[in-house]
Formats: sequence, C-alpha cells, structure tokens
Amino acid sequence: MERILEVCVGSVASAIAARDGGAVRVELCSALEVGGVTPSLGLMREVRAIEGLKLHILIRPRGGDFLYDDAEVACMEQDIIAARECGADGVVIGALTADGDIDVSVCHRLVEAAGNMSITFHRAFDMCREPMQALDDIIALGCNRLLTSGRAGTAVEGVPLLKQLVEVAGDRVIIMPGCGVNADNASYILDATGACEIHASARRSVGSGMVYRHSGVSMGNSENDEYARKETSLEEVQRIVAAIKR
Repeated sequence: MERILEVCVGSVASAIAARDGGAVRVELCSALEVGGVTPSLGLMREVRAIEGLKLHILIRPRGGDFLYDDAEVACMEQDIIAARECGADGVVIGALTADGDIDVSVCHRLVEAAGNMSITFHRAFDMCREPMQALDDIIALGCNRLLTSGRAGTAVEGVPLLKQLVEVAGDRVIIMPGCGVNADNASYILDATGACEIHASARRSVGSGMVYRHSGVSMGNSENDEYARKETSLEEVQRIVAAIKR
C-alpha cells in the first residue's frame, strides 16, 4: 500500500509548502502552540482554493482538555457544517467523557454533522483511559482514521502500542502515527508499526519582515518572540516524503 504524508498546517503559505513538498493532505488548524483549534472560515476557503491538495479541518473549539459542554458541542457542529460547505474533504474530531472514555454521544453528533466527509479521530485518543475500548468506539462511530502518538510523548516512543493498534484495527480504520515525526524517524515508524499514513508538522522558525520593532510589549505570552513564527518547511516535507517512499 502507498505510504502518504499528512502535514499539519496553520496558514496558506504552509499549505502550499506541504503540497509542493509532496504531501497528499493537510490538516488545517490555528493556534498550533496549544495543539491546534478550528481555523477561521476565511482560512478554510483560501486553503481549499489550493489545487492538488486534500484538505481536512481540525474541529476543536479551544485548547486544553477534550471534555466539552453543550455550547462547545454546538459550536463544533456549526464549524463542521462550515467546513463541509467550503468543500473540505474531511474533518478531524474528538471528545472524551470526564472518566476518560470516548464521548460516543458527542462524537456521534459530530459524525452526523460531517455527512459524507472523511473523519479522523484526533489525539484526544492519547488521553483516553482504555485504548482498546476507545479503538472499538472509534470504529463503531464510523471514523476513517485515528491520529495517535500511541499514547506516548512521541510516535517513536509509542511504537509498541501503535503496532498493536494497526494489527487490531486491520482494515476497519486507518492508524496514522503522529507527534515528533521527522525525516530521520518517519520510515522507521512506518516500518515498525505497519502503518501506511503518517502525520507531521515539518515546521521551522520564520523571522518577521518588520523593520520597525517595538520591544517590551507582548500580544500574549511574554516569553514568545513576537517577530518570529512557525511555518511548514518545503525542504523538510520533501525529506520526509523521500524517506517514506524508499
């Protein structure tokens, strides 16, 4: 089976770099520093206009845990409808109960809102209580793939569980390793787990084009550099794609 790379992106420029580097699909989100939240409708539409790239959109109303109240669930349903209307190929969802199980009721509502779009269950799985029961629930919901680090700090560390998930899932759901993936370990992760899809951010720091710079003022965390941001590296995407195609 063909090995493919999905890249997590947060801008139009990053999406173009992912496509030009050989990625098949992007997961579009904003606020990557908190693990990603749902992007704006404008960003969805602009990335959808990029030719030759499959688009999946993260549906997550905020950072933090994956326990959502009724208002947050309603927001996610509306965001899924917006993603569907802008022509996205898929959405990326997930929710947990307070006890750490898959919130089947909430996720069923999100799956229903998605209609015929592809559905990825995101790394809320990595925070669940019992992974094999969670896998069964995700399959029963009709999800097409599961993005996971194998409940570890990185996908490399999670290889044992990832391999088990691939074996248990069979052809019922695609297991897509992600977290800490780069050109040096991507092929190893796929070889060791038997997975065929892999997820990476492939980001690098990009300096600001601002000439005038006012120091001592922060727009958020005072430790952040206001004159630098992370963008997808075309070269890193190319290296990962070359590594997994060998």
